[in-house]
Amino acid sequence: MTATETPSQVPQAAGGDVLTSGGARGRLPRIPDRIRRGGLPYLLLLPALVLELLIHIVPMIIGIVMSFRGLTQFFIRNWSDAPWTGLHNFKVAVDFNAPIGEALLHSFYVTLAFTALAVSISWLIGTVAAVLMQENFRGRGVLRTIFLVPYALPAYAAIITWAFMFQRDNGLVNHVLHDQLGITDKPSFWLIGDNSFYALVIVAIWKSWPFAFLMVMAALQNIPRELYEAASIDGAGMWQQIRKITLPSLRSVNQVLVLVLFLWTFNDFNTPYVLFGKSAPEAADLMSIHIYQSSFVTWNFGSGAAMSVLLLLFLLLVTAVYLFFTSRGRKTSDV
Repeated sequence: MTATETPSQVPQAAGGDVLTSGGARGRLPRIPDRIRRGGLPYLLLLPALVLELLIHIVPMIIGIVMSFRGLTQFFIRNWSDAPWTGLHNFKVAVDFNAPIGEALLHSFYVTLAFTALAVSISWLIGTVAAVLMQENFRGRGVLRTIFLVPYALPAYAAIITWAFMFQRDNGLVNHVLHDQLGITDKPSFWLIGDNSFYALVIVAIWKSWPFAFLMVMAALQNIPRELYEAASIDGAGMWQQIRKITLPSLRSVNQVLVLVLFLWTFNDFNTPYVLFGKSAPEAADLMSIHIYQSSFVTWNFGSGAAMSVLLLLFLLLVTAVYLFFTSRGRKTSDV
């Protein structure tokens, strides 16, 4: 009678070796070795997870809790004493017939216009520059490096430089437009009034388009040159090649690029704060600087936190809708 061997009946050699059916010796892995191999990836991710928790998750939770409290300057020393107001801060923020809600709605419209212009023009300039840089010509490497300078510069240093350039009396912009070219009748105020919006857009485009250029240029490297050669043999011109080959091949990259540029631009705080200070002009009153004023200028942290939560919900909604339609369009094109 032949009995089925159990694991306890498997013959073992000295030192913990196991004799296999072929007579080969194999060593049973120790439990600590298994844990070390399986847990090492999580151990390496632990510092990043802790930092993400401390820098983003915990402040976000605190901000959400603050939005339900009447936290003003009278409760700075002890935030826990601030009264629980429920949805009162949100009701005040979305009451567009009241001064606070009307100002927030105006800021929202300004931010939408600013984001639409900055993202579209940044993407357009970056794409055009990336396509042109695919051709071989002398000095291409130098131009690529120069194009990436705005993206490599520290944000505050670059924006401060633009702030000096936009000065009315001794700024470079007025010197070129008025003194050299004679386009304007008199030096313009760029950091106050309606012109502040255009100054804000110009700086945002100057900062953002090199990122679009870098992403599109990297994506263009994956398009086979044989496609362009075959299209050229078939008589396709440059515009037809871009429309039929380049843009369809860049669809997946552009979907991510546009979303990232949108989120970065809509949340931009450094640009208006460095250009205009704590109180931006009405024409350049972005939501980021508006929330800052509501929190740290008027000392109504509960109202500012409620506006921040509303901004977060809006961006989450836009991101979800955008990803839904782009993924749906990608599946349709694949079919």
